[in-house]
Amino acid sequence: MRPLARRELLGLFAASALAGPAFGAGRRPNIVVIVADDLGYGDLGCHGGKDVATPNIDRLAVEGVRMTDFYANHPSCAPSRAAFLSGRYQHRFGFENNPGAAQHDSPAVGLPRDHGGTIAERLKAQGYATCAVGKWHTGFTPENLPTGRGFDRFYGFIGGAMAYTADGPSGDKAVVRGTTPVPMPAHTTEAFTDEAVSFIKDSGRRPFFLYAAYNAVHAPLQSTQPYLARIAPAADPKRRTYLAMLAALDDAVGRIVAAVDGAGLKDDTLVVFTSDNGGPTWQTTSANTPFNGVKGTMLEGGVRVPAIFRWPGRLPAGRVSNELTAGFDITATALALAGAPRTPDLDGIDLMPILTGRARPAPRTLYWRLLPQGAIRSGEWKALFAEDRWWLFDLSKDPGERNDLAAARPEVLARLKADWTKWSATMPPAAWGSLNRTGRAEPGELKGLIDGYVRGLPVDPRSLLYGGGAE
Repeated sequence: MRPLARRELLGLFAASALAGPAFGAGRRPNIVVIVADDLGYGDLGCHGGKDVATPNIDRLAVEGVRMTDFYANHPSCAPSRAAFLSGRYQHRFGFENNPGAAQHDSPAVGLPRDHGGTIAERLKAQGYATCAVGKWHTGFTPENLPTGRGFDRFYGFIGGAMAYTADGPSGDKAVVRGTTPVPMPAHTTEAFTDEAVSFIKDSGRRPFFLYAAYNAVHAPLQSTQPYLARIAPAADPKRRTYLAMLAALDDAVGRIVAAVDGAGLKDDTLVVFTSDNGGPTWQTTSANTPFNGVKGTMLEGGVRVPAIFRWPGRLPAGRVSNELTAGFDITATALALAGAPRTPDLDGIDLMPILTGRARPAPRTLYWRLLPQGAIRSGEWKALFAEDRWWLFDLSKDPGERNDLAAARPEVLARLKADWTKWSATMPPAAWGSLNRTGRAEPGELKGLIDGYVRGLPVDPRSLLYGGGAE
């Protein structure tokens, strides 16, 4: 056998470094998951945003892996978060809709206790320190708050939206630490970041899990003068305020990463950045470019979201992956890295082989349901329905979902419809009624809205999807 050339040896060493243990001997990685709220896919510089300034988030993409085909498990806030926190399709425990005021006093509204536990509970069992900051929205009674579901620390708010400043003209201003009400801070984005940085500094050498769930850039549109001063005056004052809120979020990401790096934990920490769902363009000016649709719909603009994974020395810098992935995969990946046993109830997959480029996953299908809507993606094919109308798209050629192939490829649509129906039949009914107006829409209104998006017609989703509400 001939001796290996120097280039081949270096290649083997590099491959071994990526394929070997994910952390040093005796050291399990820290996990930091940063979740934006209602962020548009096109509102990042690394996604081609032209009027945005997101240098810290863009730097994550330069230093890590950016996923182009990453999906939220739901097109609205609370169910998407329930999927991440449980690692499962949220439909498995009836969490199909945003909970409303009528559910806030019910101990039944929350994450399930009849399976392996939340990501925080599972990581805590592996010796992790755990902290949640910002938005919760997945349970409201004391036993269903973060400190009752595996988090050692919590500082944030428990509902779906809140004000950003103490003098904000609208929005809830109820903030809690643990389960105790505390004063509203001067600026929530900055205050949540202060708490996140404090937790990182306090953790020492113990592995930690930080869930930084910002309300930015969710409505109401509020900012402060220092952030507004960084954004040039625009014809649309709403857009200017939105970009100021985005600048604050980007600063927050930069501060968290700097705290990790400053503590000497750069090579021991996986940082993930994503969003809970697509943007409600009509409400905040969020841009879901290049995709069609908005938050609350099953079109790509409602469910395809940014996702960046950064772990220097373990993940290749600047890598871009187009593998089909989703929010609950973050959970499965974190648990695998922590050495937590995989339980059969998890729906997510360990992304490390994909992130490192060592392997491609087996063919995969993802599902969504928010009746009377639903969707399925299998490979490059995507089918979705609203009421009794189905659409079919080839995303490899039509990522903007403008060319409906339902009539041209009936055999593909029939297969996807059968797969979705079979999956849906294994899920229990929603545990409570939807706040979305889709549940009370007049016949034909919802499918008319989706058809309008597909055909590029002027549409107004405000009253139909959310009634102009903030969740």
